[in-house]
Amino acid sequence: MGGNAVRVLGIGGTTRHDSSSERALRIAAGAAADEGATVELITGRALMLPIYDPESPERSDEALAFVAALRDADALLIASPGYHGTVSGMVKNALDYVEDLRYDDRPYLSGLAVGCIAVAYGWQAAVSTLHTLRTCAHALRGWPTPLGAALNASMPVFDTATGACTDEPARFQLETVGRQVVSFATAHPCRA
Repeated sequence: MGGNAVRVLGIGGTTRHDSSSERALRIAAGAAADEGATVELITGRALMLPIYDPESPERSDEALAFVAALRDADALLIASPGYHGTVSGMVKNALDYVEDLRYDDRPYLSGLAVGCIAVAYGWQAAVSTLHTLRTCAHALRGWPTPLGAALNASMPVFDTATGACTDEPARFQLETVGRQVVSFATAHPCRA
C-alpha cells in the first residue's frame, strides 16, 4: 500500500437515521479508524440506490459514486438489519452494484477483507442475516473476516441517548470486526 492508510468503506443501516445497524457499523468503523484506517461511510438514505438493472448501463450519480467508493476501498464493512431472517433489500441492492466491478483489474471484491455485521430483533434473524452477508461476500470473491458480528436488538445493546454500545460482548464483536478488516488489508494489500 506504499505507506498509504488502508481505505475502509462502511455500508449499511436502514432508512431510519441512527438505526441500530448504523450504530453498529459506526462502532466497527471507529475501531478501524483507531487502527489507522481512513474510513468512509455510506449509510441510511444515502444507500437508497435505484434498483440495480444489469441490462442497462445507465447509473444515477449516487450509484456511480457508490461504485467508485467500492473500487477505491481496501476493505469493506457491511451492516444489515435482519428483515424477515435475511439482509434488507436496501443492502442487497447495494451489493448488486458490485457487479459493475466485474471487468476491473480487481474484479468484484476480489481479495478484499469484508467485515459482516447483522442486527436483528432476535437471535435467529441476527444469525441467519450474518450467514447471508458472509455468503454474499464469498460469492463476490471477498474474504469475510474470521469474526462476524451478530447482535440481538431485543436486548439492550445501545444507549438510546448517546448511541454508545452498552453491551460488552457486542462491542467486542464490533470492534474486533473493525480491527480485522484493517489487519487483513494491511497484510494482504489488493489495491490494483
